[in-house]
Amino acid sequence: MQPEDLQKLVTLTMPYGKYQGWLIADLPGPYLNWFAREGFPPGEIGKLLHLMHEIDHNGLSALLDPLRRPR
Repeated sequence: MQPEDLQKLVTLTMPYGKYQGWLIADLPGPYLNWFAREGFPPGEIGKLLHLMHEIDHNGLSALLDPLRRPR
């Protein structure tokens, strides 16, 4: 993991699937768990989904709040 990966979680959106267009950081836990069971896709998106799964699974999602853009 690189520090810029955390910023990507709150700026990049899911490019496909049921939650297409959602920020990676906003994906629901059960969806991330499904990837953990079935396998993360290759490439950067898979790496980011895996990182977000670890953050969510360990209850650390609030740590991303300071990185989010003001609404």
